[in-house]
Amino acid sequence: MTASPAPRLLGPAEVRALAGELDLRPTKQRGQNFVIDPNTVRRIVRESGVGADDVVVEVGPGLGSLTLALLEVAGRVTAIEVDPLLAARLPRTIAELAPAQAASFELVHADALRVTEVPGPAPTALVANLPYNVSVPVLLHLMALLPSLQKGLVMVQSEVADRLAAKPGSKVYGVPSVKAAWFADLRRAGAIGRNVFWPAPNVDSGLVSWTHHEPPTTTVSRQQVFAVVDAAFAQRRKALRGVLKGLAGSAERAEAALVAAGVDPMARGESLDIDAFVRITEELSPGGGATA
Repeated sequence: MTASPAPRLLGPAEVRALAGELDLRPTKQRGQNFVIDPNTVRRIVRESGVGADDVVVEVGPGLGSLTLALLEVAGRVTAIEVDPLLAARLPRTIAELAPAQAASFELVHADALRVTEVPGPAPTALVANLPYNVSVPVLLHLMALLPSLQKGLVMVQSEVADRLAAKPGSKVYGVPSVKAAWFADLRRAGAIGRNVFWPAPNVDSGLVSWTHHEPPTTTVSRQQVFAVVDAAFAQRRKALRGVLKGLAGSAERAEAALVAAGVDPMARGESLDIDAFVRITEELSPGGGATA
């Protein structure tokens, strides 16, 4: 039995030819920077660890550079694209350059921030060159929407990659770090140069790899915990006793909740991990242990 021919990947000439055919003018509004280097998309797929058993979700496939590389190894790829021009062309690109894998590809023409379901088998991996202007909201939305996801690798702006992978105590540890940690263990997986994109962005890019874990066991909701996280970082240089008083009703009740949660009331949000925020939220919630 002979193996199916591998997809043909897009290089600079192919990307520019497709863009010319579509009279495409990449927009900053949608964070459109297309990868023109086959070695880069192969590297992303390799770092992601996806294989023949994986059902991959890709966000912002654009002209299909990464999509084609994913189809070379993944069992199935579902791509979510908001741009109508790109969404209309991509299935034909797949049929032309990856005919043996075309049956394993599905396109969803939608805004990834607004999707409420993904068709087909439950996805196991998220691999994407995320639109940089909405990368964190998209990542968190899909992590929450698709609990079947077990792993992922996303390319984002370098500073965002640092924040997502940051640990408590780091200068760049913040809201994205804590919220992503609810769903997964994250790590920096490398850097990507500007010259592999068309048009070249004015920022550097980074890869973030993540592995799913079960969310914390708690009596409160994720939304309640995230509200506490948002409040804690709204004034990140101030002590938690003060910044949580709005949620608690008073600084005294905020302090009582922090003490009951085993947290120093004078600590800052940047020093706490997700489990500490869960304990604080439980103490602040109705029926929690803290009293004014």
